[in-house]
Parts: sequence; structure tokens; C-alpha cells
Amino acid sequence: MPDYALHYVAGSRYCETDQLGQIAWQLFGSVPPGAARVQAICDFVHQHLRFDYQQARATRSALDAYNERVGVCRDFAHLAIAFCRCLNIPARYVNGYLGDIGVPTDPAPMDFSAWFEAYVGHQWVTFDARHNKPRIGRIVIARGRDATDVAMVTSFGQHRLARFDVVAEEVAPDEAYRLAVAA
Repeated sequence: MPDYALHYVAGSRYCETDQLGQIAWQLFGSVPPGAARVQAICDFVHQHLRFDYQQARATRSALDAYNERVGVCRDFAHLAIAFCRCLNIPARYVNGYLGDIGVPTDPAPMDFSAWFEAYVGHQWVTFDARHNKPRIGRIVIARGRDATDVAMVTSFGQHRLARFDVVAEEVAPDEAYRLAVAA
């Protein structure tokens, strides 16, 4: 494991490895190490938690999500990250946008999303315990140990968000290449 990945094995504010370690080893210790083990973690978290925007809470940790069995995308990511770290798999939190590219269009406006990357096979690999299937069109904003490192908004005092619109559209491969070269 490279030195830069070691930072992502330790517990953090929202990923209590000290309290989830025994559970992680009981659930996943017999699964072969590597990507198969990380996918088993994603499968479990995806089935164990119920997604509910109305239950969002800024203070919910991985242990809280495990016990409460509910959360939003950041809670799915935190629980999966904590389990990975308990099993000595470096895992980091990622936030950004995840559009409706390659999946049925959702009539709700696009929102921020959270997923994670695990260090397997000598590379960082994207996993998403909430959706639990490959998706295209991820736009990374930031990576960190957990949501504390890469908060979407940090504000002081009273504030009001008046409008928020995000649009992501798929472009043909030749157009994507042209845009990348022009940038």
C-alpha cells in the first residue's frame, strides 16, 4: 500500500472504525479481499439502509446509519467507507454531481451526490453504495476522509439559498475530445 493511501485507513469524524470493526469482520471477513470484498460491502449497505431525503441529518455518522438503517447518499458512503477501513482497505469520500446520464430521467432536479473510492488492485476505484450499479457522468468536486473534509457548504450566520440549478448532459465521444483539447 502506498504511503498516500495509509491516511484513508484510519477512522474519522463520520467513520467510527473503532466501533464498527467487529461488525465489519463478522459480515465481510470471509469474503475474498479486493474488489469483491468492497462490492460485498456495497451490496450490504445498499440493502441495509433505506434512502430518505426527509431523514437527512448533518450529524449522522456511519455507526448511526448502521443502527438507524436510514440515510442519504453521504450516509451510504460513510458506512461503506467505515467498513472498508475496518478491513484495512483504504477508502475516501467523494462528493460531486451525478446526473441522469444513462439511466431513466428523474423529474426531481439534480442534486449533489456522495460516493466513495476504495484503493484496490493498486488503484482508486469508484463505488456507490446508494445506487450500487455503475453510472456514468460523475462530476467530482472534492475528495477527503469524510464529509468533514469536503463539506459542500460552510457558512456562518443565517443564510437562504434562493436558487440552485445543475445540468449535466452526455456528449458524443468526438465532442468530448474536442472540448477537452480546447480547455
